[in-house]
Amino acid sequence: MTPEELSELKLLAAKIRRDILVMLEKAGSGHLGGSMSIVELMSVLYGRRLSYDPKNPRWEGRDRVVLSKGHAGPAWYSALAESGFFDREMLLTLNQGGTNLPSHPDRTKTPGVDMTTGSLGQGTSTAAGIATALRMKGSDRHVYLIVGDGELNEGQCWEAFEYLAHYKLSNCIVVIDWNKRQLDGTCEEVMNPFDIAGKMCAFGFAVQQVNGQDIEALDEALAAAEAVTDSATCVVMDTVKGAGVPFFETYPGNHSVKFSDPACREAADAAIAELGAYIEGSEA
Repeated sequence: MTPEELSELKLLAAKIRRDILVMLEKAGSGHLGGSMSIVELMSVLYGRRLSYDPKNPRWEGRDRVVLSKGHAGPAWYSALAESGFFDREMLLTLNQGGTNLPSHPDRTKTPGVDMTTGSLGQGTSTAAGIATALRMKGSDRHVYLIVGDGELNEGQCWEAFEYLAHYKLSNCIVVIDWNKRQLDGTCEEVMNPFDIAGKMCAFGFAVQQVNGQDIEALDEALAAAEAVTDSATCVVMDTVKGAGVPFFETYPGNHSVKFSDPACREAADAAIAELGAYIEGSEA
């Protein structure tokens, strides 16, 4: 990756992070923590790794994305808007009546959304099905399945992983967002996941563990995953919930933030201003 390409991806990540804060503050509340932890992933996917056509969202030659942790929809919506699938102004309708940007992704409403998700665990099965269909069609396209660490409490995830591994569906790249927190506490407190990378290895996956906020490391890991052809493949992203805004990284309620809290609103406003200055300076 050249310095110029890295700068472009950092700029895209800043835009996605800013958009998340703007749309959630406008909505009054929303799933901030898990959206922020996948910002760099979305930047690398939509800025570098995916094949897609924003003017033809159902183009058969596209790569597919399944955001199984559907509550992180704001990060996906922002990436889609910044990539030209729809106007950025639509982001301000998040969660509003009649919106095409519902709280959890809906393939019938939002251009660029390949699978409706939000009922945790189910995205793993649907991604496995999509990968199977693509293989049966002889397609060389990939499915990127994004799963939360708290979501791994769902047994359905492990059934789907066993299926992917058994049939060596290397075209389904499993990306696990290991941000270490879920709805009501740390993953270790609620349901200890133990060694996620080790468990995926035991299931038969080719596994990499990477800093999920490091754009270059992420890009290298995803490129390596795409090159795998003889086994299921997984990237475990070591991330921080609420990443990019120190206040929200340590805020106990960062899974779903309510902006009626003055401290949350103040932190969001400060971060929006800082990100806006960075974006303006980068585009100057």
